[in-house]
Amino acid sequence: MCPVADAHCPPLALIHHPGYRIALPEKHPFPMDKFSVLKRLLDRQLADCASAVDWVTPQPAEEDDLLSVHTRRYVHEFLTGTLSAQAQRRSGFVWSEARRERSVLAVGGTLTTVREALKRGLACNTAGGTHHAHPEAASGYCLLNDIGVAAHQALDDGVKRVLIVDLDVHQGDGTALIFADEPRVFTLSLHAESNFPARKQQSDLDVPLPRGMGDADYLAVLERTLEEVLARVRPELVIFDAGVDPHAADRLGHLELSDSGLYHRERHVIQRCRAAGAAVACVIGGGYDRDIEALAWRHSQLHRAALDVWREAHGQPALFGPPA
Repeated sequence: MCPVADAHCPPLALIHHPGYRIALPEKHPFPMDKFSVLKRLLDRQLADCASAVDWVTPQPAEEDDLLSVHTRRYVHEFLTGTLSAQAQRRSGFVWSEARRERSVLAVGGTLTTVREALKRGLACNTAGGTHHAHPEAASGYCLLNDIGVAAHQALDDGVKRVLIVDLDVHQGDGTALIFADEPRVFTLSLHAESNFPARKQQSDLDVPLPRGMGDADYLAVLERTLEEVLARVRPELVIFDAGVDPHAADRLGHLELSDSGLYHRERHVIQRCRAAGAAVACVIGGGYDRDIEALAWRHSQLHRAALDVWREAHGQPALFGPPA
């Protein structure tokens, strides 16, 4: 039985659009189905407590939004389908109109997530985290840098200090490059040292982690690092890239986190950043497993942890807690 939210506990904003999922060629390595499976999984988990969340449907980003962080040439080639074959290979996808529309919509989702977070204090997307996209090119399954676009929009809207906490197993190289000369945005990346991209960029703070690191050591490094950064930056907004590819079963990660480790990681970041007075906008980041149900379950730890933190902050009991 769900302990239904009362008037003192508004619903948590979750952002989703069915257009996050499009068809890909059979055996394509990117797990596109995870977005729709994640939504179905969250619906099942919240079936007895639907009032605890507010599902928000985003609109596609505008061309001017994309131009805030990407070059005019790249935006034009991406939108018109005139990318070179080499550029498409670097992206990991063959260009299509459906992929263009899906990518622009995903950026719109993260823009909406940031706006809802600034309005409410916390919001979570069911997509986003395409942190490898560079100003002039796609890379590593990342076509447009939604984190960069949304952070830039927040600055335009008057936010003075933005912290990007990137916990994907791969360094957020595109985001680091976009904000290399922007003092109002601090980029923090905890990632596996021996992993993609081979050529790293320089974040404001990079924490490369050794192969095989598990829950206890990972969480200790994260807790220490996050406290130092929050005290230094004092952000008004945190954009949290909660990639689940540090999981032990991820086929592209080199770390050893468990399901419970992911929950505790997401909970800690959200709780500490909210306690520091920052609005928190969450995106799901990377995760690669041919078992889409297992992968969606890992991604759902973000939304479960966010809802637990949200409810407890409003005097309500948590719904989930860490997985067994």
